[in-house]
Amino acid sequence: MAVRDTASLLAGLLLVLFHTWGAWAAVEVTMKDQVVAALRETAKITCMYTSDEGRGSMVIQWLFRKGTGDRHKIWEQAGMVTTINKTSSYANRISVNDTETDRGVVLSISDLQPSDDVEFICRIKSISEDPVDGHTILKVYGKPDHPTIEGVTTGISVNADSLSKIGTCKVRNGYPKPNITWYRNTTPLRNTEKVNVVASSTKESSGLFSVKSELTMKVDKEDKDATFYCEANYFTPTDGGMMETSKIKITVIYPSTYVDLWVESPKGRIKEGDTVEFRCRGDGNALETYSIQNLKNSNVSWDEDRVVLENVTRLDSGDYECTLANIDIDNEISNRTSVFVNYLDKAVLNPSDTVLMNKGDELKATCNALSSLQTNTTWFKNGKKISEEHSLALKAATFDTSGTYVCVVTVPEVEGMETSGSLHVHVEGKPEIQEEAVNEIETSEETINLNCHAKGYPPPKITWTTSEGKDINSGSQMETDSGAKSQVTVPLTSNVNVSCNASNKFGTHRVLFNIKFKT
Repeated sequence: MAVRDTASLLAGLLLVLFHTWGAWAAVEVTMKDQVVAALRETAKITCMYTSDEGRGSMVIQWLFRKGTGDRHKIWEQAGMVTTINKTSSYANRISVNDTETDRGVVLSISDLQPSDDVEFICRIKSISEDPVDGHTILKVYGKPDHPTIEGVTTGISVNADSLSKIGTCKVRNGYPKPNITWYRNTTPLRNTEKVNVVASSTKESSGLFSVKSELTMKVDKEDKDATFYCEANYFTPTDGGMMETSKIKITVIYPSTYVDLWVESPKGRIKEGDTVEFRCRGDGNALETYSIQNLKNSNVSWDEDRVVLENVTRLDSGDYECTLANIDIDNEISNRTSVFVNYLDKAVLNPSDTVLMNKGDELKATCNALSSLQTNTTWFKNGKKISEEHSLALKAATFDTSGTYVCVVTVPEVEGMETSGSLHVHVEGKPEIQEEAVNEIETSEETINLNCHAKGYPPPKITWTTSEGKDINSGSQMETDSGAKSQVTVPLTSNVNVSCNASNKFGTHRVLFNIKFKT
């Protein structure tokens, strides 16, 4: 009885001692949940463990698993023996080192590839315990190439029956897969009834991802001033990375809702004789037809947006209408403008043309021109201004009153708008020679030139004679505003008397030149 009790007590003590050793020999593994590293760089994954057993009595293994698939061993250390799985893609890219505390190992993976984005498992096996695993997810990332954008080059109609393509954005060689967001001005575009963004991705042979995004939408007139661009977002260990494409604009084709008709030239008031250019333009850019019509004359129209009228008259005044037609939407709009052609009729003088006066008479002449604008009248004689009234008063007429009077009528508001007329005044009377009789002219020259100017109307006939009654040929006689003048060349061999004789129907006037020839 005592022996049996003693045996039972010993067995119980051994059982207690066995569980206590197992508890002391328990293995614990500590690892980070995730390690992030860039493509083509080196990742380091640390596995820390605790155990009462010595390192030589444990087996350490590194394995990897993609998703929920099978585990694949790539490295093992049992005691002092290390084994690398030569068939693994990691055979030449991994190394394992102890940590400083000798209670951990570090797995280094060089030249990271997209395929390294897997779960790595650190397994610690002791002699007395089941294997204990630690897990770390390796997150591999790579910045993609700069995104590109390509917009459509053809015009996009606001009246298109379906959504119209705006452009395509691409971003290549990123990991993990980057995202593309379209923007209109500063507003991100989401799929709606009028907007559709379709994205597709391709996994390259390198394991990197390329993404393409196509934008189609219903365009409005306001989109002609909008800019479109894409934003590519990609993974980084911090807050993520972002790159933008260049900005594009599209050509929006939209119909006119308003049409304007105006006079392109001349600027300002129009006068008779001008060349007038009409222009008609709608506020749209769709294919539209234009027609310009003179509403005063329905038979006069032009099927174009630019009309030039040359040498216009007051008959061209009136309303003009431009009609714009859009065949695609079966719509017409029109607008009008009024044109007034200013006029200035020919100057009317009273009396007109030629007036005969007697010495001492008075004359009042008027000059008027019918105009659509205010006018100014100026009288000139021999280029000199003599009056700024529409009437001209000539008093106590003399031979000097004779001449041509020019009346000029101008419109101050319009440059170059003027007309003119002429009045020829003749004062009738007996000739009056302006040169005085000369008692004596001395000369040693063989010839002498004599001048004679006689006033009177009708223009006097001037003759030259010697004291012996011999006529001297003057060669020519020229009429002036107030009479006539003549010049004669007299040959000299001795003293001679020469007379200038001026005569008309009212009488004769004579002046004597006494020439003394010096030898």
